[in-house]
Amino acid sequence: MKLANALLAAHVAAVIFGLAGLLYAIPHPEWWVRSPLAVGLFPYAVEYGGTLHIVLGAMAVMAFGFRVLGSADTLIFFAASVTLSLGMELLGTGTGWPFGAYEYTTGLGYQVLGRVPFTIPLSWFYMGLCSYLLAQLIVERLAARQPGWAVVGLGVWLLTAWDLVLDPAMAHPDLAIRFWVWHETGAYMGMPLVNFAGWAGTAASFMWISRVFGRSPARSEETPAGFVLTVYMVNMGFAIALSASIPLWLPVVLAVLFGVLPALLVRRRPVAASAASAAA
Repeated sequence: MKLANALLAAHVAAVIFGLAGLLYAIPHPEWWVRSPLAVGLFPYAVEYGGTLHIVLGAMAVMAFGFRVLGSADTLIFFAASVTLSLGMELLGTGTGWPFGAYEYTTGLGYQVLGRVPFTIPLSWFYMGLCSYLLAQLIVERLAARQPGWAVVGLGVWLLTAWDLVLDPAMAHPDLAIRFWVWHETGAYMGMPLVNFAGWAGTAASFMWISRVFGRSPARSEETPAGFVLTVYMVNMGFAIALSASIPLWLPVVLAVLFGVLPALLVRRRPVAASAASAAA
């Protein structure tokens, strides 16, 4: 776990760095323009800052998966999530289905076929796997049986809750850098509601494929809950901070209610452990 934890620490640092840049450094150049070092680093931070925390997050979760789940299951989830999400994003940016009409800007790195940044499928992978593992652990803590549909359903719920607060902020014109642009409007913060159906459908597809073709799901004694919870909360916190800075309070409230609070259920003791403790 040493490599995974080191990469997680780097991921957290990169998230904080990116947040500071978006909220303070870019809107207030007067704070750093007198520093030759800061002036020299600024173009690189703008060009690569958007990709850095995503790449580090994917590396951290990949290392974690290899250590805890094994290489086969991790690579199955990686292949399913990256392939399906990239395919759906390419379809979405080309046709407007299933997320609505949108396009990415240049802030997230090299774009596959000139449309989808390579970092986007990586974010689906690492946040998708963390959401799935959190769901597995939460269902285990709440019920003696862990049906597949419940684990996949909760994993989809947790991942989509992240988008409730991420999408409105990252595409908002008041943000220092817009990472994508919507070409149609809708009922949720000016965004089409079909976007969330697209998110849920994409997530459900690769989570179910991974469950079908992977080995038996990891249980609590195999999966350190703190790692996946940290990844989820740090990325949720990043999106919440961006939305709050604009300010967009409805997405913040929904993210806390539908994402943060359910994810914290992973701190409960498993049902079996609670029953054994009561019997003793």
